[in-house]
Amino acid sequence: MTTHFYLRFYTRFGQTLYVTGNCSALGDYDQNQAIPLQYLNDQFCHCEIEIPDIDIESGNIEYYYILKDAPGNVIAEWKDNKQIDCANKDIAELILVDTWNYAGTIENAFYTKPFKEVLLKQVTAATSIDTPAGKYTHEFKVKCPLLKTNEVICITGSGKVLGDWDVSSPLLLTKQNDWWKISISIANGGFPLSYKYGIYNAVEKSFVRFETGDNRLLPGDGGNGKYTISHDGFVRTAAPNWKGAGVAIPVFSLRSENSFGTGEFTDIKLLVDWAKETGLKLIQLLPVNDTTATHTWTDSYPYAAVSAFGLHPLFLNLSKVAGDKNSAILKSLKQKQKELNGLAEVDYEEVMKYKFATIKRLYQDQKEAFSNDIKYFEFFDLNRHWLVPYAAFCYLRDEYKTADYNTWPAYSIFKDDEIQDLASPDQPHYDAVAIHYFIQYHLHQQLKAATLYAHKNGIVVKGDLPIGIYRYSCDAWMAPGLYNMDAQAGAPPDDFAVKGQNWGFPTYNWKKMQEDGFAWWRQRFEQMSEYFDVFRIDHILGFFRIWSIPLDAVEGILGRFVPAIPVHINELFQNNISFQYHRYCKPYITEYVLQEKFREQAAFVKENFLNPADGFYELKPAFNTQRKVADYFSHLPETDFTQLIKGGLFDLISNIIFIEEPGSQMQEFHFRIGMENTTSFRDLDDYSKQKLKELYVDYFFRRQDDFWRKQAMQKLPELKRSTDMLVCGEDLGMVPACVPDVMRQLGMLSLEIQRMPKQTTDVFFHPVNAPYLSVVTPSTHDMSTIRGWWEEDQAKTQQFYNNMLGHYGAAPFYCEPYINKEIVLQHIYSPAMWSIFQLQDILGSSETLRRNNPNDERINIPADPRHYWRYRMHLNLEDLIKEKGFNEDLKKDVEASGR
Repeated sequence: MTTHFYLRFYTRFGQTLYVTGNCSALGDYDQNQAIPLQYLNDQFCHCEIEIPDIDIESGNIEYYYILKDAPGNVIAEWKDNKQIDCANKDIAELILVDTWNYAGTIENAFYTKPFKEVLLKQVTAATSIDTPAGKYTHEFKVKCPLLKTNEVICITGSGKVLGDWDVSSPLLLTKQNDWWKISISIANGGFPLSYKYGIYNAVEKSFVRFETGDNRLLPGDGGNGKYTISHDGFVRTAAPNWKGAGVAIPVFSLRSENSFGTGEFTDIKLLVDWAKETGLKLIQLLPVNDTTATHTWTDSYPYAAVSAFGLHPLFLNLSKVAGDKNSAILKSLKQKQKELNGLAEVDYEEVMKYKFATIKRLYQDQKEAFSNDIKYFEFFDLNRHWLVPYAAFCYLRDEYKTADYNTWPAYSIFKDDEIQDLASPDQPHYDAVAIHYFIQYHLHQQLKAATLYAHKNGIVVKGDLPIGIYRYSCDAWMAPGLYNMDAQAGAPPDDFAVKGQNWGFPTYNWKKMQEDGFAWWRQRFEQMSEYFDVFRIDHILGFFRIWSIPLDAVEGILGRFVPAIPVHINELFQNNISFQYHRYCKPYITEYVLQEKFREQAAFVKENFLNPADGFYELKPAFNTQRKVADYFSHLPETDFTQLIKGGLFDLISNIIFIEEPGSQMQEFHFRIGMENTTSFRDLDDYSKQKLKELYVDYFFRRQDDFWRKQAMQKLPELKRSTDMLVCGEDLGMVPACVPDVMRQLGMLSLEIQRMPKQTTDVFFHPVNAPYLSVVTPSTHDMSTIRGWWEEDQAKTQQFYNNMLGHYGAAPFYCEPYINKEIVLQHIYSPAMWSIFQLQDILGSSETLRRNNPNDERINIPADPRHYWRYRMHLNLEDLIKEKGFNEDLKKDVEASGR
């Protein structure tokens, strides 16, 4: 069949459009085999293809368009299921008239999982009855996600067939999957057709309104043997106004009468009940993956998972696993359960000790029935690619008393056939492996049940995708080539961590990951979508560039962005900077620097840690990296004196201006961030300082932008296309200028925080200025709550009180409930799609429900790499649900805002 593709698109010089689809004539979705389109006129690009009848007759053909530019950038239009369904039609020539589906179009968000399956799930009113196939010449298809009950799409336009613009009885479209469609027979004449879509109430049989904008035009004719399908994109309604509000809280922070000293997956149902009572439509959780590496409280850090797929045993409800048959096992734990539930915070080690001991007993009692459970077999089959290696990893971790697989006497290098043999049911240690299947199966069932319960109650669940993996994780063990194990990921300094953050994770080897089409990421997204409707990409900036820290550094301040375009030595010479490698790239240590840093301890430092060198000092080889210094002091008592010396030595080591590009032979360099704050920079001559400042600004804020944009566009579009979840990006910190535009292009929701404005000239961000595709929140788990922040800096609080809240006079020292509520309401009334609040910030509006000390409500302190994640609600969810007055007031506020 001769097929014509007409795409409404105006290309610029150097751009070429292509079409690809799911048949050989269209390249079988191989972008390298895509068919080019040619410029036709100011409205259309066009190509003509012969598609074999056998392909046409086999069923639906799907296709989409691709845009390539001269530098080699590739942008695919967002998937919208454009189809050719011409089976059993007597057609000689097919004309496809299409509209490019820009990924950043707001309406695309409403075709993601949370909206299609929960929030906008509705029964479409019956419209019309199809007439027999073969009588049609034209098919019109259009999308419209935001319709009210009983509303359908209609069409009218010029000519008798389209009703001559009569809105009293327009042609009604029927819903098929995502598209509204209608097939019409239009005789020759009257082309180009002029038409518009509208909204019609099928029950009241009344026309509601036309779409906005100019009339649509359709060229062509209705000649014999020709069939035209027009994919018209979206009905042009007024700006979308769907808005929702949600609550954010880690699972471990939930508290209920029946949990075991920590929040559990079963507690999510109670949170759903409360959210429904208050009109909230979303529950946001922190990562729920297994972090068990050391069996100590340090495993409480939820962003250091030993598996990107395994769920955390901490969240397992023992009663659900035991059931009635094994409930006697739990009776002896009632007192311990009461004791742990009564604690103000999670006692991670104690909870895990008792849970795992009980799980072992339950497994022994249930393993025979469990191994014959058909539902378990289904779970195992779908997840064996990660489940078997994960279970083997857990067994070996416990057998060898460490997760550091590099030190294991056997199996330190992952080989699939060896691990399959290790995990064989014939092995004497099989139970020690299979218990992890047992745990993961029950965790899966409990989390799945909780999220299904949320969906039944009209509430969606938002997950969290950590940017990194734990260095000694099952994922790193299985495929170390996917990661740069010689680097550490982190974040540059900011107001919350002045020395930067060192997360310790290896960075991603993106080139290697791209070889198989990011299969690991796709599997990760697929598993997340089992439970979640929305997800937050932690530190989305890492997809543009990552803050990479060498292994011999402890503090994040010694990192640099990777990849990044370095400063070449010729640039320094061209700017007349008297560059000396030792002076710029090695720690700058003078007598004055030592006196300034250590004062009366300077002599001690010189004697024990330094060597003199031509009027300067250099660190002794045993102390010339932060890692060596940290290792030395780890064997000494932690006192004020040792902390002072250790911290001072860290500062000496980071007192540099440049970090050399590895392998550049002293030719290429990266600026140490915060260069202007170093004494090394301070002691340079004024001319050199001025020239270095200019290069510094260019390095961080100009030269990298297009480069980083390209890095992100090589990863994010393909990854986003692989999931139907709604994607939100945590785009905080030192944000490159290209990031907002890339996120807009891809339709990813940004994160907007009142006290972290993205405009560097602003002190605060007002939620009323948030873009629609965004999430607004007054605080996150990495920050103090509203009440905690209010007490941190009285000058800032005063400025906020007067300028952001519009109050006169002195600000109250404490954040009174009415102030907390004003801030919450600012966010609720924001134009952003989502306003999401930490539970602590919601309760902060109540004098009787909020906690006495706001400092007890903080979840994480990013500046502390050894922070104990143990915050827990101070009241039971059952009691919160009974707070009718508070809940009704919150619901009224939410509903009044249109959320």
